[in-house]
Amino acid sequence: MPDTAYVTYEESWHAGHRTGGRELSADQARARDAEGLPYAVVYRAPGREVPLGVRMVAWRAGSVDSWAYDEQGRRTAEAELRLRDDDGLLLVRRLLVRRFPDAGTGEFDPGCPRTAVELSGSGTARISHQPGGMRGDSLEAEVEVAARDLWTVRPGFDDWAALPVADALPEWVGVLPDGEAAGWRRETSRLRGPADFDRVFRAGTEIPGLKVLDPVACGSVRVPSGLLAVACPETGEGLSGITVEVPPGTYPVETAWVEVGEEHWGAYQEAAAVRLLVGEEPAVLWEMALGPGDDTLRLGPGEAFGFGTDAAAGAFGDAEAWEELRDLLERARRQGSPEHDRLSDTLAGMNLDGGSLGADLAVFCTGGDGVYPVWVGRSAAGEVVQVAVQTAWLDLGA
Repeated sequence: MPDTAYVTYEESWHAGHRTGGRELSADQARARDAEGLPYAVVYRAPGREVPLGVRMVAWRAGSVDSWAYDEQGRRTAEAELRLRDDDGLLLVRRLLVRRFPDAGTGEFDPGCPRTAVELSGSGTARISHQPGGMRGDSLEAEVEVAARDLWTVRPGFDDWAALPVADALPEWVGVLPDGEAAGWRRETSRLRGPADFDRVFRAGTEIPGLKVLDPVACGSVRVPSGLLAVACPETGEGLSGITVEVPPGTYPVETAWVEVGEEHWGAYQEAAAVRLLVGEEPAVLWEMALGPGDDTLRLGPGEAFGFGTDAAAGAFGDAEAWEELRDLLERARRQGSPEHDRLSDTLAGMNLDGGSLGADLAVFCTGGDGVYPVWVGRSAAGEVVQVAVQTAWLDLGA
């Protein structure tokens, strides 16, 4: 830490926005520490707008969270500590270090290399090393951790180290491998989807229990901003935050139509998935679309991020016009309204002509409420060529 660094105190801290709450004096922060109330210690350097690091203390909640920032405001390191009440010890529960290859790499860029360490009070740690970021495979290892590295005594208000987190992992983590190494195993990227996700759109493809029929055209969507949003148009939370960058343009929508062989009730037809066709090249790679802050390190086996719905619906639409499109959709659904003729039914759901907004909304039905992952198909050159959502609770295979 620079010799000229200094600290300020604030009532709270938002790690992503780098903003705090009410400014506190040192005496006010010390009093909050004694009472167990939350406060933030912000480490600053003269002439630098972005903090060097921040420590957020909340003794009553039993937590201490810390972040280190680079000059671009990206979190280079994070630490989570949790208090063990019976003896005043802090467990170093989680560490995360990001290694940005250049100044232009975004904080949550899926390709940014990083390493996470998750520790348990029993003395074991799981190391997840991702030299290729979320897009690459993880190198995983479980190691035993000495008690001195696992626990730290709860510091007094004036007893903390100079910075809340270091910019490197602890020595006991050891040398991180670049490939195969003894004691490490390789885990497939959880960002990666089925290699052949769009086979459900190809008539005649064999999927156990399903007969894949011809896909059905369901209109088109204008995306003038080049930022496609995928979310429920009716859920109160509004835009989910899942967006996909595409070239500004108008894109056709298709639904995958399948016949399901049901032993007891007989065969029936159902829409299994919906997609936006962005390019003509085939998709050779599928990956999960992420919202702000979504991190695949937080996912368990079989879990995925997605948009939430409590109306059994989702939609493709322009992110910058999303709220206007939602308002227009609400008016258009009223019988006799001037906007009612802007709605047209499709086999996926319905389409809304946004008129002078220059953007449209393609609403599709899902198999129920819940969370639905959004999958992005990329060409061999890495370009986005499809954006798809599985809408039915069917086993489409791996």
